[in-house]
Amino acid sequence: MTINPNLLPHGDDDEDLHDATGNQMLMPRSHQEDATLILNNLLKEYDRTLRPDIGVKPTVIDVGIYVNSIGPVSSIDMEYQIDIIFAQTWVDTRLRYNSSSMRMLTLNSNMVGLIWLPDTIFRNSKTADSHWITTPNQLLRIRNDGKILYTLRMTINAECQLQLHNFPMDEHSCPLVFSSYGYPRDEIVYKWRRNSVETSDQKYWRLYQFDFMGLRNTTDVLTTTAGDYVLMTVYFDLSRRMGYFTIQTYIPCILTVVLSWVSFWIKSDATPARTALGITTVLTMTTLSTVARNSLPRVSYVTAMDLFVTVCFLFVFAAMIEYAMLNYCSYSIRRPPAKMHKLVSHILHSGQKPSNALFWQDYDEDCLDQCLDGKDCKSFFCCYEECKEGGWKKGRIHVNIRELDSYSRVFFPTSFLLFNIVYWVSYLYL
Repeated sequence: MTINPNLLPHGDDDEDLHDATGNQMLMPRSHQEDATLILNNLLKEYDRTLRPDIGVKPTVIDVGIYVNSIGPVSSIDMEYQIDIIFAQTWVDTRLRYNSSSMRMLTLNSNMVGLIWLPDTIFRNSKTADSHWITTPNQLLRIRNDGKILYTLRMTINAECQLQLHNFPMDEHSCPLVFSSYGYPRDEIVYKWRRNSVETSDQKYWRLYQFDFMGLRNTTDVLTTTAGDYVLMTVYFDLSRRMGYFTIQTYIPCILTVVLSWVSFWIKSDATPARTALGITTVLTMTTLSTVARNSLPRVSYVTAMDLFVTVCFLFVFAAMIEYAMLNYCSYSIRRPPAKMHKLVSHILHSGQKPSNALFWQDYDEDCLDQCLDGKDCKSFFCCYEECKEGGWKKGRIHVNIRELDSYSRVFFPTSFLLFNIVYWVSYLYL
């Protein structure tokens, strides 16, 4: 058999291997024999199917959690991922031993299946995986007084019911709930250790859209038909970052609304330009509304972003309706009344060439008659110049339709600014 020299240890590795071999040779052989003898005696008549102190008192489990990382958090699936090292400590009097040389036995995962372990489950987990590379990430320590420490590293996808009414300015408390699966509280009692929940450096966490605000732990009792169970819960407080949604949704919506106001400075007779601008802004708002909804589950209530996008859409749609009203009413003003049509037709058929004074005098009289008859002056807008004067106007408010664009230049920006002030103050500070 040929050995590749590149695979052989060399340099410092060779020295480390030599030192390790030397240490093993210098280690008293009695320690290994003592450990083997202790384990053989402990497991000789040990029944791992029975909990410690069964029928005498409840088994007390001290628990602790070390959080390696949290994230990502999925708003659509309403779940979050967490990587933890879960530690449980309890006393099993059946595993006490007397040894002056070895007060603690540190064992690997091969010993885990030979002793009794708590049947702890995570109640709000959707999926959970233990880490097995390069070996099972499990630690077992047995002290000479029978106290056992068992730790396990796992990654859990836990359910988190997000309340999205204030999205994307929302804050959440995502729980991690665990308890015994089969033992009620008169058999197993869970307790938090001192400094029971610790976290690693947050710069390695994958909370892309959230800030970690803190955590808290609680102890409750869950009452079921099978008995009362001790329920342990850790809450992770998260606050959503608005940067992504500000760039992707809020700023485009605001700019689209402002763009729709450009039509107020375009002449009213430029129908193609104003119509194209109005349709374009309406379609743009429709697209932004659809894209904004893609990052949310299909909830039945209105979120803060839904409200903002809907109001922006109404502003854009109102700008287009404003031009439609202006165009229609302006055409009605320019169109002569029915009596003038008959007068012009009569003059043209008779072959007479009317003087300007006679023509406009008859036109003014017809217009004035129609206004005073109340045929047009009941409307909100003045239809003819002659209608601006007269006693019929008392107690009524009338707007000159020709000045509708001038009114809109002030009304639309002012109302949109007031809406933004109320919106942001309400969701950010109230």
